[in-house]
Amino acid sequence: MQLVYLDHNATTPVAPEVRTAMDACLTHAFGNPSSLHHFGQQARHLLDVARLQVGALLGAAAEEVIFTSGGTEASNLALLGVAQASGKRRHILTTAIEHPATLNPCAMLESEGYAVTYAPVDVDGRVDLGACEHALSDETLLVSIMLANNEVGTIEPVTELAALAHARGALVHCDAVQAIGKIPVNVHALGVDLLSVSSHKLYGPKGAGALYVKRGTSITGRQHGGGQERRLRPGTENVPGIVGLGAACALARARLTEETPRIRALRDELEQRLLAEFPGLRVNAKGTARLPNTTSLCLPAVSGEALAVNLDLLGVAISTASACSTGEHAPSHVLTAMGQSEADAKSTVRVSLGRATTRAHVDTLILALTSLVRAEGGRLTLRPTETRPG
Repeated sequence: MQLVYLDHNATTPVAPEVRTAMDACLTHAFGNPSSLHHFGQQARHLLDVARLQVGALLGAAAEEVIFTSGGTEASNLALLGVAQASGKRRHILTTAIEHPATLNPCAMLESEGYAVTYAPVDVDGRVDLGACEHALSDETLLVSIMLANNEVGTIEPVTELAALAHARGALVHCDAVQAIGKIPVNVHALGVDLLSVSSHKLYGPKGAGALYVKRGTSITGRQHGGGQERRLRPGTENVPGIVGLGAACALARARLTEETPRIRALRDELEQRLLAEFPGLRVNAKGTARLPNTTSLCLPAVSGEALAVNLDLLGVAISTASACSTGEHAPSHVLTAMGQSEADAKSTVRVSLGRATTRAHVDTLILALTSLVRAEGGRLTLRPTETRPG
């Protein structure tokens, strides 16, 4: 049975070039980068190179890159660190469809007396800029918005919102975890002050990430220890993981131009074929700019969870929504914020393509879906177990 992986928004396989760089680091650069001797300085040099590689992908200076354990820590540091550094403003603006790495720190700040506004989105998941402008005030400390949604792929108007926020003297944080490596991301073009990065979303290892902090931005570290990472993230650095992140960023920078149109073409072909095969199927956020690799499919009356499980039995890996929400039985907060019913939200699956995805993989997914789902009388239903092949 051919195994097909179509869940790249959850995580990506480590690229061979990244693994090679990490292996060399583990073998030859085991020193503590804070040590003054040769072994320590060898590790320090690799950190410096990785910082340059991450900065180059983002259009940032190396010294503006702070290494973290991943996107979640980066976003927590951005929100909580900026709040801790501020002595006056007490309002945060975010959106209703953010990742839990943003929503949960916002909830924590609310419990500490901050006012938090959750801006609504339209049916395609695009934030309402008018509502944002209305919510902004001279009390707004920080605006936090994702660049691309992890569930439906919608690309948000970050540049426009950043301009509105800066006009009121607020800082802007962008969760770019899902966007980096899939579309061009430049911190200056976006106009943001802070931006979160996760290694394992762009063919690097898990356990490594970064936070871009624009020079001059007031932020306080949430952890206490040594002086590493400008005291914003103390503790001995995860040198092999950071080397992997740097290599992944260099690879993304080199391949982005050629990969994006190929993957978008495969995604578009998949959607066209599924829409023709299954009357009643809907593609969420199809009416707006999306990540080129992501499609969110609603099959009304079909359990998305049951469909994902049965596809897995046929060797095809997809997801119902965000991997970070697995195990939760509530409908996707992203889809309900977009106006979908609870039933439709639970009938939605996410397919996310990657570098290794081929037309043969698309064919396999479609064949598997047609063996599991039938369209009769304008309705979609999951075939009884005993009638399924294999």
